[in-house]
Amino acid sequence: MLYVSLLVEALRARPRAMFWVAALSQAFIWVLVPALIYAAPPGEVPMVLAVGREWLLGSSFGPPLAYWLAEIAFNLFGQRIVGLYVLSQLCVVVTFWAVFALGRSIVGARHAVMAVLLMVGITAFTVPALEFGPAVLAMPLTALALLHCWQAIGEERRRFWFVLGVELGLLVLTTYAGLILVGLIALFIAATARGRATLGTIEPWAAGMIVVLVLFPHLIWLDRAGILPAPDLSGVLNEDARVLVWLRLLVWLMSVHAGLLVLLVVAGGVRTGRRVVAPAFAREPLPPFGRAFVYYFALAPALIATLIAALLRVPVPLGGAGSLVVLSGLAVVVAAGDVIKLYRQRVVGVAWLALLLAPPAIATAAVLLAPYTVAADLETGRPTAAMAQFFTDNFYRRTGKPLAIVIGDVGNAGLIALGSADRPSLFLIDAPERTPWVTDEDIRRKGAVVVWPSLDTGGAPPPAIRARFPDLIAEVPRSFERPLQGRLPLLRLGWAVIRPSAETAAPAPR
Repeated sequence: MLYVSLLVEALRARPRAMFWVAALSQAFIWVLVPALIYAAPPGEVPMVLAVGREWLLGSSFGPPLAYWLAEIAFNLFGQRIVGLYVLSQLCVVVTFWAVFALGRSIVGARHAVMAVLLMVGITAFTVPALEFGPAVLAMPLTALALLHCWQAIGEERRRFWFVLGVELGLLVLTTYAGLILVGLIALFIAATARGRATLGTIEPWAAGMIVVLVLFPHLIWLDRAGILPAPDLSGVLNEDARVLVWLRLLVWLMSVHAGLLVLLVVAGGVRTGRRVVAPAFAREPLPPFGRAFVYYFALAPALIATLIAALLRVPVPLGGAGSLVVLSGLAVVVAAGDVIKLYRQRVVGVAWLALLLAPPAIATAAVLLAPYTVAADLETGRPTAAMAQFFTDNFYRRTGKPLAIVIGDVGNAGLIALGSADRPSLFLIDAPERTPWVTDEDIRRKGAVVVWPSLDTGGAPPPAIRARFPDLIAEVPRSFERPLQGRLPLLRLGWAVIRPSAETAAPAPR
């Protein structure tokens, strides 16, 4: 007798509902877990917000769109970091939806859901979705651009050329790596008969103009700043070591598909007998153009991004891994054939839930147990609120003015800048060229708080700060207790106040 699980019934009867359950459940978990257990945001989030606060048209960190959206989300949620967690998961859900919509058009709704379910085995361990930035925003923009590229070329729905132009413009406004997808789409159009046929209409050319128009303000900034986004590649093409680096990046990119491989093996990649009866999911025969489209955009971006990263000596694929794996699940489903049989139905459901729940469970265990076991100082365990309030209040009491500038490193000054109610600008003492929005005149006129890690009770500033501010008078170091202190020492920060050049007579009550 053929046993049919609830998973199979849902795939057959309600594929759209199953997609939304899978996508929204992952998003809910990854918003709830960090909102409850993280005292400080992970990764480069403090720097993303520091850049976004300045509303620049561009910077040494790249195009501005991700930084602008981070600042908007942060303010919409009352200057709470949960806004960025929600924004990150919104990007993941939109990515899943675009892949589902593309898959539904090419392989049908049931196989499209399978492709999205397989993506959980990749994104759960690969995509740093909590660290919102250009790499995370590039995922939905890439997936949407591929969806509308298929609708414009594969389905000959000409109005989607205009949408594609906007999305490609926004993608390049997010990361320069988006130029790879722009070039690959142009190459695909030129290399296929159906693509070349579209060039006889006005819409593809209008899409190209839209890309330029979306980028126009940033292009003006690039011209005025004298910045060339594409570095000089001379002298690196003949290095044999670059080939090894490229191969290593490719192997790493393949290794991030381990969760997807687990699901494949459990679901049907390895069978113990030939007479096992399993439910089958059939689709209409796939047209060659649709197969070529999926394979091309699943493989070519990864090959080009890793190759350029190897040439530029970048340790990770250009633009991050997230936007390079959006079609991996769909490519596997296409390669699986027109009829897909689902073996070990119960085990598949358990394996998928394990891949969904294991990463947040590991993150939770690390935050709760690491301070008490290995005494690890996790970046997400730092007391952001206490640090920001102390330095904000002290600056106001001494000067009568709101805190305008925080000077130091990202790990401390960056947290103070994002946690302070005054939203001060960040100035990196070890890389001042990275924060050009703060000048010496700004520091003299507005004043600042300078912070640095202190290993002793003396609190002497490090050489870089002493060289930059020779007249600085250090205060008694301030110690902060983490929300989960465990066996860790107190977080001790040295600090000093640079008073504004024109102070008010007396501080007003706050």
